[in-house]
Amino acid sequence: MPNEADVSPSALAPLRQPMFRMLWLAWLAANITMWMNDVASAWLMTSLTSSAFMVAMVQTASTLPVFVLGLPSGALADIVDRRKYFAATQLWVATVAVLLSGLAFSGLLTAELLLALTFANGIGLALRWPVFAAIIPDVVPRHDLPAALALNGVAMNMSRVIGPIVAGALLASAGSPWVFLLNAVLAIFAFVLILRWRPEPKTSSLPGERFLAAMRLGLQHVVQSPPMRAVLARIFLFFLQSTSLTALLPLVARDVHGGGAGTYTTLLAAMGCGAIFAALNLARLRQRLEREAFVRWGTLAHAACAVIVVLVPTLWVAVPAMFVAGMAWIATANSLTVAAQMGLPNWVRARGMSIYQMALMGGSAAGAALWGYVANLTSVTVSILVASVVGPAVLLLTRRHVTIGAHDEDLTPAKPVTRVPPPAIEIQPGEGPVMVTVEYLIDPARAAEFSAVMQETRRARLRQGAQSWGLFRDTTRPERYIEYFLDENWVEHQRRLERFTAADLGLRERRLAFHVGPEAPQMRRYVAEDVDARAGSAETR
Repeated sequence: MPNEADVSPSALAPLRQPMFRMLWLAWLAANITMWMNDVASAWLMTSLTSSAFMVAMVQTASTLPVFVLGLPSGALADIVDRRKYFAATQLWVATVAVLLSGLAFSGLLTAELLLALTFANGIGLALRWPVFAAIIPDVVPRHDLPAALALNGVAMNMSRVIGPIVAGALLASAGSPWVFLLNAVLAIFAFVLILRWRPEPKTSSLPGERFLAAMRLGLQHVVQSPPMRAVLARIFLFFLQSTSLTALLPLVARDVHGGGAGTYTTLLAAMGCGAIFAALNLARLRQRLEREAFVRWGTLAHAACAVIVVLVPTLWVAVPAMFVAGMAWIATANSLTVAAQMGLPNWVRARGMSIYQMALMGGSAAGAALWGYVANLTSVTVSILVASVVGPAVLLLTRRHVTIGAHDEDLTPAKPVTRVPPPAIEIQPGEGPVMVTVEYLIDPARAAEFSAVMQETRRARLRQGAQSWGLFRDTTRPERYIEYFLDENWVEHQRRLERFTAADLGLRERRLAFHVGPEAPQMRRYVAEDVDARAGSAETR
């Protein structure tokens, strides 16, 4: 059965939180600008070039920065002032919109320049998304988190409806320069809303993490988390398949359905309406289906709808198919996003979600380029048909090896139970590395069970920031085991103690259940000695 945390009492409950409501409005405005920019750029590209590859590359240029800059932006969002960082990224997006508008009004915009500025706009999106993803769990209760994430999907898909409709109307009546100008106005509005946000200050007394170390640890945390690895694989494969429809939709509207900008925006708006409808009803559906079922059926339904859109050149059939495709898209994406959020503790949330977004946008960028290339070699219809077969086939082939769990670990921050004695020597924050050893006495008959739990312990220690880990068995006393792990320096050792969660405490209890000694396992801490410095000091005396 689905986890109870996935069931919210109301799909709109998070909007009762003033802080979430304000940030949600800012997110809605920001995404309207994104969709208006994408629609205007994609349609403008069809008039600047006849290459299907260049048209599809508009989406690649928009999403590739998220793949390239995802981890650095997530690290920054975890270690700097999130309010200022969020505002700065929104200001960047507004500046790009102003530049696009000016070049479009002056008639100086070329296909290559349009791609370059679309890439620049994508940089703003890459920097903005991780910090917003990290903010949401801080402003809503845990039981409202799935509904809050669904509302973010509603904002995204309302913008998918509003943005294309407004952009299409302006494209038809005034031209693309006015779309880019309106983008700038909305981006500035979102910027002002973000400045009104007043987050709670961080309570840690330790100095901030270093940028490169923060990136390393974020990547290490995800690598050592089986649930996150499963989510990353699923989101990459889904967007690799599903992007074929959205990336080539301008050409589907023009070549398959014989329409223009109005047909394109109608199809895109239908998909957005379907996504909104599904998002408002996800809470009830979660009571019946687990996340893996959402992903499986959502992938199959999206592929089937894409086939209908390109094989039936009738708009009255294509619009309902796009509506259902939008439902399938949000059901799949929301289930995977909830799984990612529930699988990350707060201290590494922005980095973890940035890596998630890298996988999502990496699949999107690769899919747009791949299916655009296939369309150039064959046709738009053939390209989308191939994508619609490949995506579900890969899902079915990997269903036994990559699954999204229905139960979440409790990642609520918790204080370590073990009392660590204060050091008897003076230790500087940068001194290290620091080695910790723990001695266990284990019944040899339960050695295999103990090893399995210690493998989980290894992943947990590394997720918390340890640089290395090992388990050794005494050659003269088979019941005696020594666990060791290494922290980069003394301050990183202290920081790791702040990263304990309720799940870590539960794992500790499972480890201690194997210990048969009369006293608790002995823990000792060692700091590396700088032998060369000591020797040099002795020689000078």
